[in-house]
Amino acid sequence: MRMGLSKRTQKKTLYALVRVNLRALGLGILAAVLSAAAVFTVSAMAPQEGVSIPIVMYHSILKDEARHGKYVISPAEFENDLLYLQEHGYTTILIQDLINYTQGGSLPEKPVLLTFDDGYYNNYFYAFPIAKKYGCKFVISPIVKHTEAYSETGETNAYYSHATWEHLKEMADSGLVEIQNHSYDMHKSKGRLGVKQKPGEPDEAYRQVLTSDLTQAQDAIAAHLGAPPTAFVYPFGAVSQSTPEIVKALGFSATLTCREITGVVTRDPESLYGLGRFLRVSGISSREFFKERMKLS
Repeated sequence: MRMGLSKRTQKKTLYALVRVNLRALGLGILAAVLSAAAVFTVSAMAPQEGVSIPIVMYHSILKDEARHGKYVISPAEFENDLLYLQEHGYTTILIQDLINYTQGGSLPEKPVLLTFDDGYYNNYFYAFPIAKKYGCKFVISPIVKHTEAYSETGETNAYYSHATWEHLKEMADSGLVEIQNHSYDMHKSKGRLGVKQKPGEPDEAYRQVLTSDLTQAQDAIAAHLGAPPTAFVYPFGAVSQSTPEIVKALGFSATLTCREITGVVTRDPESLYGLGRFLRVSGISSREFFKERMKLS
């Protein structure tokens, strides 16, 4: 005699199967929701895509081979640098281009920024004509006290003179050269290293000293060239803990250091602070400098 399940037992079994299937379905939906949430969270937390900005730091350009070294290169070396960059698809830009990028603007496919520190006359005498020849752009950050001094004397010696206001204006008006702030008179290594806070110096006293100097430079450049600089270039790359905040409070949109790293600029304006630069020394080829030291393709 075959034993069959009662109707009551059959119903219980059916209800149990339904509950199991619903529970499995619920777990599946929950897993899908959690998975989607995880993907969204990762996407939201992922860093913004940015553009690598290689920056070169130059100082002086002279023909005298006896002067060539860490801070002085030859006109030929500078010209070869421009040729190398153009041949490898790089486009020279200005800091304003980076600021525009953070505000929704565009950048060339392979941007590169060329900078000259201190504002020597030889930048005008040698670098500027070469840059015009190839349509290349660069940034000059003068020590304003020296700019004023040589504007008064009118002395133009490629070995030691600094560019005058007239020289800086001619370069700026060309559209190829951008003038930025390198301090009024804080490019010194004795007593205080650049704009760094001295040991034991009260915070408020330091703030006043730095604010006064940078503001004096801003006002002088604006008076002679028509607009204040948008970036501050740290002398010697020296920075104290409170320096960046003071500089930003003065309205600078970007800062350049002496750290030999390639910065990445995103749409976030904060990415323009603390950009690194590579010092161009004499005695090595453009290929060795750009490909091997800066790792440019």
